[in-house]
Amino acid sequence: MKWSGRRESGNVDDRRSISGGKIAIGGGAIGLIILVINMFMGGDSSQLLEQVQQQVQQGQTESVPLSAADEEMGRFVKVVLADTEDAWHQIFQENGMTYEEPQLVLFRNSVETACGGASSASGPFYCPGDRKVYMDLAFFEELKTRFGAQGGDFAIAYVIAHEVGHHVQTLLGTSAKMREQQRDLSEADANKLSVALELQADFYAGLWAHYGEKKNHFLEAGDIEEALSAAHAVGDDAIQKKMQGQVYPDSFTHGTSEQRMYWFKRGFESGDFRQGNTFRELGLSL
Repeated sequence: MKWSGRRESGNVDDRRSISGGKIAIGGGAIGLIILVINMFMGGDSSQLLEQVQQQVQQGQTESVPLSAADEEMGRFVKVVLADTEDAWHQIFQENGMTYEEPQLVLFRNSVETACGGASSASGPFYCPGDRKVYMDLAFFEELKTRFGAQGGDFAIAYVIAHEVGHHVQTLLGTSAKMREQQRDLSEADANKLSVALELQADFYAGLWAHYGEKKNHFLEAGDIEEALSAAHAVGDDAIQKKMQGQVYPDSFTHGTSEQRMYWFKRGFESGDFRQGNTFRELGLSL
């Protein structure tokens, strides 16, 4: 991805130089970590944190200097977030709305949010309570080594854009409407709404890529493949098959690998905000 020298967002809060000590997760650490990995890319983190019910215990904090590679990655994240700001300001303006920018927090090990405490095992997530995206960048190495994603900078950019997509859903009221409907549904039916929400965030990530490429021509050979590889790796079916040996469709919360790739590509290829009603196309009402 071509990013060097472009505008950097002022909405990144880099806390990676602060070490939060060791993490202790209650309720069976291995099982909870697997569950959180299955919930990768967080969606509505209030749901994630309620399901996981993890307790984060932070030790004494200390300052840890950032390496040159850390500094470089921080600049990359700021550029990607700036690209999402530019894209969504334009999309909202085209649709008669005003976009409110989220903040992105980079952390290591653990973090406190308006949605509660979280560890790096949570993966990247969005908290609607404070309208912030939270990311421990170490997660992406696990995504590559453990789940077979290609890796690469555009895979990280895709995930940032996906989480910003959840912020867009908060601004539009989509997330709140979904949570309201879920209260009266069975777990299986509630999960179907969660899948639609996540697939819409994948569509929004593709939409960002469409607008970003049109404005900045930032794509390099293999970038879209990196994003699709990441989307494939975190499909519910792919993760369940790898972790449990079989697939349980009623427990899906994020969609299959095929669905995730399809909706990202649809957003990227169409560039049309109106084509992102995943709820309607999955036969759901919201």
